[in-house]
Amino acid sequence: MTDVSRNFHEFYGYRFEDLEVGMTAALARTITDADILMFAGVSGDTNPMHLNQDLAAASIFEGRIAHGMLSASYLSTVFGTRLPGPGSIYLSQSLRFKAPVRPGDTVIARVTLTALNPQRRRASFDTVCTVDERVVLEGEAELMVPAHD
Repeated sequence: MTDVSRNFHEFYGYRFEDLEVGMTAALARTITDADILMFAGVSGDTNPMHLNQDLAAASIFEGRIAHGMLSASYLSTVFGTRLPGPGSIYLSQSLRFKAPVRPGDTVIARVTLTALNPQRRRASFDTVCTVDERVVLEGEAELMVPAHD
């Protein structure tokens, strides 16, 4: 392996020393039927609430809803691609599901840096997903962030 192929720094996002409490990043994604079907296939969660319109129409939701974990996965996308970005490691995530997400809804996943632990290179974040400014999911996350060499 050459020195160039061992240098992964260009693939990394923020380094721990570059982070500041209050930083935020977001991603917007419109949920499609294809997203729900692919998530069901990948996860194995074939709950009829996600896949069967007739059954879901008779439920308290009055129609199909997206998997809650599909919306939660967009938080992982923000962490892995934007803040802190590539090179960070997801350690924990709490989730509270507040409202359903339906096919056609645009989910905005947003993370906000709330605390830094320099001794352990850990960063804590508030996490939230919204649809039309309505909170559909909220929680907290902790990540390990690489330091400068």
